[in-house]
Amino acid sequence: MMSHAERADRLSRRRARMLPLLAVFFLTQQAAFFLEGSGGDAGRTVDHVKLGAWLLLSGVLLAALWTGGFWLQKREVRDLMDDEVTRGHRAAALSLGFLVAMLTAIALYLVDLFEPMTARMAIHLVVTAGIAAALLRFGLLERRALG
Repeated sequence: MMSHAERADRLSRRRARMLPLLAVFFLTQQAAFFLEGSGGDAGRTVDHVKLGAWLLLSGVLLAALWTGGFWLQKREVRDLMDDEVTRGHRAAALSLGFLVAMLTAIALYLVDLFEPMTARMAIHLVVTAGIAAALLRFGLLERRALG
């Protein structure tokens, strides 16, 4: 049986490997969404399901970024995983995610001057860019720290 420290170390390494892959998966899913042209009118049931899935996935990823994830683990294990270095990495990742979201919003404002878009599409792009950037940054910082 593993100690809490061993389990926390193993899960931290898994998180560091998993987050960049989640970001790539998230971006790939969104690229497919926009290439299909689903960003506009979402009147079909399948479009409602896609948007609901995106909202749910975005919420879960954002919550994992905010809290460090692994909610089903014991409090002791989560506390060991959430050390000062990890909190710093998470703060840097969330900061970059905010910056990318704001830069995306500014770019979309400029694009909208020439090519009008729906508010839904703009929001979708801003949220996706911000979350993906934060996921990538957090995962890469954690990987570098864990060696």
